Amino acid sequence: MRHDEPLSPAEPALAMAIGNTRTSMAVLRGTEVDDAVAVPNADLDAIVREASARIADSGATCVLASSVNHPHAEAIETRLLAERSTPFLRCGRDFDAPIVNALDDDSTVGQDRLLVALAGFDTAQQACVVIDAGSAITIDFVDGQGVFQGGIIAPGLAVMLASLHEHTASLPKLSPIAPDPERGPFGKDTAHAMLLGVRYAAIGLVRHAVERYAEAYEAYPQVIATGGDAELLFTNDPFVDHLVPHLQLKGLAVARQRLARLEDDDHG
Repeated sequence: MRHDEPLSPAEPALAMAIGNTRTSMAVLRGTEVDDAVAVPNADLDAIVREASARIADSGATCVLASSVNHPHAEAIETRLLAERSTPFLRCGRDFDAPIVNALDDDSTVGQDRLLVALAGFDTAQQACVVIDAGSAITIDFVDGQGVFQGGIIAPGLAVMLASLHEHTASLPKLSPIAPDPERGPFGKDTAHAMLLGVRYAAIGLVRHAVERYAEAYEAYPQVIATGGDAELLFTNDPFVDHLVPHLQLKGLAVARQRLARLEDDDHG
């Protein structure tokens, strides 16, 4: 860890996962994630207001943040520090996700992927595939020793739909929603066909990736899904063993616990 403030799991903390379209936050008590909420990034005032209120109500001693949207993270940090003196610690800047990786080059891997992998392994306690379905879909593999082996990055549902609209003359602008199952598997109009198409693309991608990972590992891993579109894609899907909302926030909790333990070992 590269910060003077202790990361004591005994004290409450505010965890924030700052994404491309929304910011999720929750109070951490030990490794428990308490009452998570997601706020659209377009409303910076609401994010700061919600975070400030949760810090005050919980007595949080620090903010632990992970971000794939660094300009927005800077704006949130600046606004919060102007209101409160609560230390604002960012994963990748002030501390690293405590997970071993087997990447050829880990200099550009997103800390969000590492945190989700860390929490996924903590959930499964064995080899696992962790799917994070948001603006991008990441499908990462953690082996039985808890080593992050890497994975794939693909467009998320909203990105696929936006691309279809922006790069064609007549396809409409749509937001991701679940197609009506009563309409069946055949797209009955253009919008229905697009919604089915991106859904099938994402689900097919996941199944193919998991099968390839299982072949390489020579064992079938548990499958864990999280992210803003995870429930839309994987609710009641027997292919997914665990559907865990806000797994990145859980990763911040697990990281804090492990880093505190490492500090205790260093001082012991």
